[in-house]
Amino acid sequence: MKSIFTFATLFLSGFLIAQTVTSSDITKQSLEKKSQMMNSSLVKNVEFTNIGPTVMSGRVVDMDVNPNNTTEFYVGYASGGLWYTNNNGTTLTPVLDNAPTQNIGDIAVDWKTGTIWVGTGENNSSRSSYAGIGILKSTDKGETWQNVGLPDSHHVGRILINPNNSDEVIVGAIGHLYSSNEERGIFKTTDGGKTWNKTLFINEDTGIIDVDVAPENFNVMYAASWERERKAWNFVGNGKNSAIYKSTDAGTSWTKIADNSGFPTGDGVGRIGLAVFNANTVYALHDSQYRREAKKKTTAYNLTKEQFENLSSADVLALRNKTLDNYLKEYGFREKFRAENAKQLLRPGGLKPKELMAFLDDEMAIAFEEPVIGAEVFKTTNGGTSWKKTHTEYLDGVNSSYGYYFGEIRVNLEDENSIYVLGIGIIKSKDGGKTFSSISRENIHSDHQALWVNPKKPGHLVEGNDGGLNISYDDGESWIKLNNAAVGQFYSVNVDNEKNYNVYGGLQDNGVWFGPHNAKIDKAWHQSGQNPFKSIMGGDGMHVQVDNRNHNIVYTGYQFGNYYRINLETEENIYIQPKPEKGAKPYRFNWQTPIHLSKHNQDILYLGGNKLHRSLNQGDSWETISDDLTNGGKEGNVAYGTLTSISESPFQFGLIYTGSDDGLIYVSKNGGGNWTKISDNLPKDLWVSRVIASKFKKERVYATLNGYRFDDFTPYVYMSDDYGQTWTNIGNTIPTSSVNVIKEDTENENILYLGTDNGLYVSFNNGTSWNAFSKELPNVAIHDLVIQPTAKDLIVATHGRSLYKTNITAIQKMNDSVLAKPIALFNVDNIKKSKRWGSSRSQWRKASTPEVKIPFYVNVDKKITLDIFSGNVKVNSISITADKGYNEVVYDVSFSKKGLKDFKKANKKSEIEKGNNDVYYLSKGKYTVKIGEEKTSFEVE
Repeated sequence: MKSIFTFATLFLSGFLIAQTVTSSDITKQSLEKKSQMMNSSLVKNVEFTNIGPTVMSGRVVDMDVNPNNTTEFYVGYASGGLWYTNNNGTTLTPVLDNAPTQNIGDIAVDWKTGTIWVGTGENNSSRSSYAGIGILKSTDKGETWQNVGLPDSHHVGRILINPNNSDEVIVGAIGHLYSSNEERGIFKTTDGGKTWNKTLFINEDTGIIDVDVAPENFNVMYAASWERERKAWNFVGNGKNSAIYKSTDAGTSWTKIADNSGFPTGDGVGRIGLAVFNANTVYALHDSQYRREAKKKTTAYNLTKEQFENLSSADVLALRNKTLDNYLKEYGFREKFRAENAKQLLRPGGLKPKELMAFLDDEMAIAFEEPVIGAEVFKTTNGGTSWKKTHTEYLDGVNSSYGYYFGEIRVNLEDENSIYVLGIGIIKSKDGGKTFSSISRENIHSDHQALWVNPKKPGHLVEGNDGGLNISYDDGESWIKLNNAAVGQFYSVNVDNEKNYNVYGGLQDNGVWFGPHNAKIDKAWHQSGQNPFKSIMGGDGMHVQVDNRNHNIVYTGYQFGNYYRINLETEENIYIQPKPEKGAKPYRFNWQTPIHLSKHNQDILYLGGNKLHRSLNQGDSWETISDDLTNGGKEGNVAYGTLTSISESPFQFGLIYTGSDDGLIYVSKNGGGNWTKISDNLPKDLWVSRVIASKFKKERVYATLNGYRFDDFTPYVYMSDDYGQTWTNIGNTIPTSSVNVIKEDTENENILYLGTDNGLYVSFNNGTSWNAFSKELPNVAIHDLVIQPTAKDLIVATHGRSLYKTNITAIQKMNDSVLAKPIALFNVDNIKKSKRWGSSRSQWRKASTPEVKIPFYVNVDKKITLDIFSGNVKVNSISITADKGYNEVVYDVSFSKKGLKDFKKANKKSEIEKGNNDVYYLSKGKYTVKIGEEKTSFEVE
């Protein structure tokens, strides 16, 4: 693929060693292995609870609405699975949780039969667009799923079902995101997915992003090919093989129709979206990466390059961030640079605007040219023989410079001139694209990905974006927000040490939020208008550190190192990104720039760019304590050669480890005075997702490497007991899936928790073997983990299903001696007696019933009986079939019939009243739980 950008030459130390792309056969074997692990896991009965929040949401990629009952539809989230509603989105129910993946590119439903088709693997090409496992099919409304093929397609653009033959299906496959492959193009089945024919293939770097069909004739189809190439350091979303194709035989054969038709051709052709009105009339949304004609006058973005260079630093600092952001985006800095970054470099003692331009020219590897054309709408009325742009003015602001992330257009099938264009905002036209107006409103998130237009009811729209789901009944003049599904895409999570502790987390495109861990996730907050979770930062929310002395002091920020010290009590925000000395080269910051608050002194903060910075005064000032700890950067338009992980040993101040996105791990034993590279014996060039200093052994350190950005999904997990001089691979038994996070237990040094792109694991023997968690926790990407040490809760940050929580008190007790026992009972929490047990607030509500959880371990599958005693009196018994490993019995604190009789006989003065539900509950006192000779106790207080 050839880029039309002019690149500057950058120095790169070292050479990139190509990684091994994971084959679909290995992925298939891995999924089978994980399924077996889940069935035999010692922790398969450890239950997780989703704690939301739902006030924000995650990226929607598609909806499919029942045309005969528009209150019934399915919603596909990029990494959050498939959800169903039959009440117009008032509630949403997940229906893909028992499938091997939650990653979705497109969905299609045959409403006549109820058959659901899911193309797995997100259709966007962003940094967290996870690969899929092919095409999933359900004939029982999501109760069960069958993989019906195309496992190496990775990312699916579109699925079409013949309305007259549900076994005939067309799939547009985009293909691998980070590597070349052959299983991309258009595929057709006529037997319900048993067999597939590849009917259109362009090359190993070009796939199909969109397919649409003439509503009156399934034989007539149009398809959009897309040539794209993504690397960790660069993304090119355009190429000469991006084009439009047509079929007149229901997708069996295809003809390229874009050439010599008036539609753009060549290297500047980007992503294309299609909207077919009828067999001859089609709209195409094109993300043109060709440059605009040079103009001397001020652009619609208020600045030209020449004007910017002639401004003073004070003039630039006075600009609104939005104005400066628009300028930077339009000149090619689609991901790397934001207004805050630029202003930081221009503050007193820093660069001049002209010097900043030179830095951007060189460091960012993009020469300043005129902005790209961006979004443009074309129309054909003769079946693609000729195309004409519908508008004369630029559609400024629709795509900015990253139209690869959007590319959706819709036409009202009852009105040829009514079209909708999705981008950063959403615009509509009622005159066939000649003029447009915005229908973005105050309660609708930006970055629009999907839209359904009701042809039977004018103005009825169902829309999906990075912030969730919306419905309009007045053509976008106002919107209803339907955020009730926990589908947040978390990057990070942390907790404070309050008695009723709070959870903090940063999300993709939804900022940073915090709230109580036990907040009730329902709609009660609509009454007060106060959601228990509060927003404290916008943008893409990143890492969070909380001062242990004062939980109101929080360090967090958004992408590319834009961090703040926030006082939650006073609402004071202070920008704390380090800036270079005058004349020094500006720093590089990762999308997820790491920060670390020292356990030794909570005034000391570390922040990683390409160098490590340390502040001794809460970020007010910084000292740089390393040289460049990366390979030095790489040519491209995405920040690279940056630190991704920082860890300081709790045993020694200044014993610090760093990891980088280009595979380097360093250690310093003297606070940054000297650094030693310790990654030479590890796989090269992989993203260091975590490097963690042990809390149990000073010499011990863990490292996880992530090959996702090479389509290498091998789980790279390592442990060292000599400061990283030698490493042991402890990831060999984990099913194939890229690793994001490793976490030591807070009490048991043999226990490790591990988060991958496809689930969560635990090891009881320092990684020799692993067990999969699965109960109420779907196969979703796990990005971060934190343990609240007092409550003994494990909080799991997923990138697609928000936050989960489970109590690990019993797990922490599962040491070698316990695991060697036939049976082991763990501690049971006490419970407070309540007069409300067995009663209800009204005759219309269910009775309140108490419960205590009785956790235990058995070393083989067996039937067991738990006996509950008050002294020598057996008050109840519970018999179950226990699984090998951890088990849990929920006891409702009641007497059995015989137990009540025996208890009264032994306690003649006791008065036990029957509940309104005709159940007798235990009186206050101490009780013993026994399984054979094993016993534990609890108290009704």
